[in-house]
Amino acid sequence: MNKQSFLFLFLLGVVTFSTAQKKKITLEEIFGGEFRTEYMDVLRSMNNGTQYTILNTSRSPRSSSLDKYDYETLQKVETIVASSDAVPYFSSYSFSDDESQVLLATEVEPIFRRSRLGIYYVYDIASKELVKISEVKIQEPTLSPDGSKVAYVLDNNLYVMDLAERTTKQVTTDGNKGTIINGVTDWVYEEEFGFVRAFEWNSDGSKIAFLRFDETEVPHFSMDVYGTELYPSQHEFKYPKAGEKNSIVTLHMFDVASGAISNVDLDGAYYIPRIKWMHNPDHFSVQTMNRHQNNLKLYDVNAKDNSVSVLFEEIDAAYVDIDDDLTFLADDSFIWTSEADGYNHLYLYGRDGKLKNQITEGPWEVTSYYGYDEKNDRIFYQSVENGSINRGVYSISSKGKKKKELSTEEGTNSAAFSSDFTYYINTYSSATTPYQFTLHNASNGKLIKEIKDNSALENKLEGYQIAPKEFSTINVNGYDLNMYMMKPADFDPNKEYPLFMFQYSGPGSQQVANRWMGTRDYWHQVLVSEGYIVACVDGRGTGLKGRDFKKLTQKELGKYEVEDQIDAAKKLSELSYIDEDRTGIWGWSYGGFMSTNCILKGNDTFEMAIAVAPVTSWRFYDTIYTERYMQTPQENPTGYDDNSPFNYPELLKGKYLLVHGSGDDNVHVQNTMRMIEALVQANKQFDWAIYPDKNHGIYGGNTSLHLYTKLTNFVKENL
Repeated sequence: MNKQSFLFLFLLGVVTFSTAQKKKITLEEIFGGEFRTEYMDVLRSMNNGTQYTILNTSRSPRSSSLDKYDYETLQKVETIVASSDAVPYFSSYSFSDDESQVLLATEVEPIFRRSRLGIYYVYDIASKELVKISEVKIQEPTLSPDGSKVAYVLDNNLYVMDLAERTTKQVTTDGNKGTIINGVTDWVYEEEFGFVRAFEWNSDGSKIAFLRFDETEVPHFSMDVYGTELYPSQHEFKYPKAGEKNSIVTLHMFDVASGAISNVDLDGAYYIPRIKWMHNPDHFSVQTMNRHQNNLKLYDVNAKDNSVSVLFEEIDAAYVDIDDDLTFLADDSFIWTSEADGYNHLYLYGRDGKLKNQITEGPWEVTSYYGYDEKNDRIFYQSVENGSINRGVYSISSKGKKKKELSTEEGTNSAAFSSDFTYYINTYSSATTPYQFTLHNASNGKLIKEIKDNSALENKLEGYQIAPKEFSTINVNGYDLNMYMMKPADFDPNKEYPLFMFQYSGPGSQQVANRWMGTRDYWHQVLVSEGYIVACVDGRGTGLKGRDFKKLTQKELGKYEVEDQIDAAKKLSELSYIDEDRTGIWGWSYGGFMSTNCILKGNDTFEMAIAVAPVTSWRFYDTIYTERYMQTPQENPTGYDDNSPFNYPELLKGKYLLVHGSGDDNVHVQNTMRMIEALVQANKQFDWAIYPDKNHGIYGGNTSLHLYTKLTNFVKENL
């Protein structure tokens, strides 16, 4: 044996020995919290711009405190309020605009994804007096700007409490479960427009604008709740499926002094996805959309007489996205984000709704808008200018000049700015670095201090087999699609490995991103350590590569995305180290819809698929999400049916696992039941599991551990 061969074998032995010494991640460790990441919880900047507050909690003994810190020193200045015999344990907080009062949330329980019920208190910082708002659980309490009053919703009605006088006024009286909702949103608005509180104080606290939902004609949906009792109960709520009736939504004004409620005529607006007061207490902005969601109007409502004028209108051939970026400047000119030039960018409009100028531009997308420093004429934002899998933090003038890149690390950066934009706290992670929190100067991005990192987690993971994500692109169907691949620690290019693909694929989504691991990434590490190659490809229809790429799937959900996953799998199978006869795919929700379609339409490519909580027909999903991309089933029946997997169960050849929670209020278990029946009638064998009373996330107790154990075993037995 020559010296070079000996050296090669020696080094190979060292690598193999080093790999063997490292532990494999286990499911018990993942779901036992061994790899929990530390965060900075509920951080808010104080009005003075030099201090911030954080909610600090402890599990044993159970306690909570609202603590104030100094930006410059990062030292705690004081504890504003802490749980004690007199103050119940609180899990969240918010200030009045003048920061004289703090609203504390206790005994909070979820309703749906974002909505909560709780017992709330108002704490007066000067007097240290604690006032309980209601003896029963309420929704969305919000302090008036001066902290003298609090508005909230109870049993679908709006109330206002005067904190000094300890008196409460019921503003609306027609609220009733299943028919009328005042001040909070219905199920579909909460889920798809992403907000719950549907009322807003004006800047001087003299008026409250609120939405009223009449869901009388919305079809109701019921789910069996098995629980622990002798007889199951039923959970019923209004859920508008694609093509069915939505709530009739109207806008109203409540005058606090007189107690009068008036109506605002928005010319039959179909959706009202956003409401927001301007700085002028007599002017209110309302965004409305048509049912197709491709025509958005921004209205100016004069609250003195409720007269309405259109400030701005945006029309798109497909749909217009809704976001929270609308920002009114001191003179009520405003900043707006739009895909008008083909990419999501910032625009400046005058008080009259006329375009002043486009602020950002280029073949990249603004992903978050942070705010505007009027004193120094600087706009702060996050974008993918340094590559669509990365996020950077930038500043720019309102005229689109003097752009600065504030973040320097490649990966995912996000920022929380002080109220006067002197400082910001940067949250950074990458595929190889867990979350780090650092303090920076907002004018130049200069690092001031390191606040917190996850070095303990990094050190712990040094002892485990961790496969890096290898980022690249793969050319499929004429597009360079973002991709990552994870290979076993002892990877040998001369061997063949089974390929297991993961994806989500929904419109505007992204899975291939340079950020730290989540639960599913840790699970993928388990599989890689067992000898599988895991890959993820973001196909057509996903986000952050421009409007046309994202909206290409319009009216055809499940067509082009499925083609891309099948063709990507075929192309990857051409690699010498991939076993083309052992290819699997999995996904959750939209990803489950995709994996199901892939094993049917790609039955000569995929030998195995797992679908968790999948949509199996868009006819079963809600109006706002589905019709945004598909229009209604009445208008686009083939778009709905040609890509609904239970319409072609006879195509199944490989191994298929179908999983759902019976209490899923979002993607109803009806989807899985219809898929099961179709496969049974096609005499196709498959595996399935139903988790009783579990929602779309399928968790609680040992549920996650049980689920991922089942998924792991299915992969190992069938791929």
